[in-house]
Amino acid sequence: MITLYGIPNCSSVKKARQWLDDRNIDYIFHDFRKHGVERDAVRVWFERLPDTLINRKGTTWRTLDTETRKLADTPDGAIGLIVAHPTLIKRPLLQHGELLMVGFDEQRYAVELAR
Repeated sequence: MITLYGIPNCSSVKKARQWLDDRNIDYIFHDFRKHGVERDAVRVWFERLPDTLINRKGTTWRTLDTETRKLADTPDGAIGLIVAHPTLIKRPLLQHGELLMVGFDEQRYAVELAR
């Protein structure tokens, strides 16, 4: 089963959800704000996507002070920061078995989800 993580009002999440809906692809939507994220899941995501998991251009990142941002310089610090502020995760995050993708790219979705 596909799980799409994000927040409902994010434009990229909306595009991904619409793309999946238009193709009648079943998925579970996990709202970061309502449900948070589990540390173990974040650890796996961060190990696989250390350079792309944190959205350093987003609103949540910009609201953090410099000292708090420095936590992202180490894996344990970054994981803790993401658990405390799940909206730091670049959206959407799609997980399907071993497949893990951040951001929405229509062509990549088509290729990866056709496998």
